[in-house]
Amino acid sequence: MIDLRSDTVTRPSDTMRDAARDADVGDDVYGDDPTVNDLERRAAEVVGCEAALFVPTGTMGNQIAARVHADPGSEALVDSEAHIVRWELGGLAWHADLQTRTVDTGDGVFTPKQVHDHCHARDLHRPGTGLLCLENTHNARGGAAIPADRIASAADAAAAHDVPVHLDGARLFNACVALDTDPAAMVASVDSVLFCLSKGLGAPVGSMLAGSEAFVAEARRMRKLHGGGMRQAGVIAAPGILALENRDRLAEDHAHAERLADGLDALDGVSAPTPETNIVVADVGGTGLDAAAFVGACADRDVGCVPVGDETVRFCTHLDVDRGDVDRALERIEAVL
Repeated sequence: MIDLRSDTVTRPSDTMRDAARDADVGDDVYGDDPTVNDLERRAAEVVGCEAALFVPTGTMGNQIAARVHADPGSEALVDSEAHIVRWELGGLAWHADLQTRTVDTGDGVFTPKQVHDHCHARDLHRPGTGLLCLENTHNARGGAAIPADRIASAADAAAAHDVPVHLDGARLFNACVALDTDPAAMVASVDSVLFCLSKGLGAPVGSMLAGSEAFVAEARRMRKLHGGGMRQAGVIAAPGILALENRDRLAEDHAHAERLADGLDALDGVSAPTPETNIVVADVGGTGLDAAAFVGACADRDVGCVPVGDETVRFCTHLDVDRGDVDRALERIEAVL
């Protein structure tokens, strides 16, 4: 199987497995796990924040951030296609008691005008805007890499309304590599950032939530409330440290995605725009197959992909896929058609 469903399907390397086996551990709920503490320190340094928190999943990190930043009953302002809206089971309502105000931003990031138009103060009739959520890269918009100045423009507009900003940076380093931007510069304008270790970076488990010391202290309490208090978590933090040191290799995934998109676009009935990062979204409507049938036919040929619309399919390159795999996948997909 050439698995292009997601960059979450990567297998930990032998080096990561060795690191997990040999990790120095303690009880992380008591703050006694030296490997987790080291990971959190390194993660905070990479994104230029005061502190960071190791969480089991990106979804948990996003939900914790919302709970910490916003008062219950207030509104979260979110792009209509954002992961936190589409794929997190209504967690903003379940976990943070937030009402979601979705906006079709057009390309995944709010303009200052859109922020000003949709933020509102709390009054007798309205709950008030409590949080602005941004996403980079933007999953549902084809892995779009959002430049730091556009993140800053939206964040500055929110700050004018005293609204905190959380960045869902599950694939933050893909954006940084694509745009040749330092991670700390990318997130300098936001109040918190979440990034995953278990996607393109290849760790088996885990994400990092970073912000101010006060924010992380409260997030640590919320992690416990969400059931995320871990004990001898150094065995999963150690591979995360190695993943964090391996960020530059993401450029290889981007090159493979571009090759994949070019090959798909050359097939009859398929349209695949050149991707900005490692996510390829192909329109297969011209093949006579809908997305579900196309994905099923690809699976029969041992190529994994996922439907993301009635006629659109997502492919995702990652460290377990090389150039030869891309070429073989294209041959199999051509056979499908």
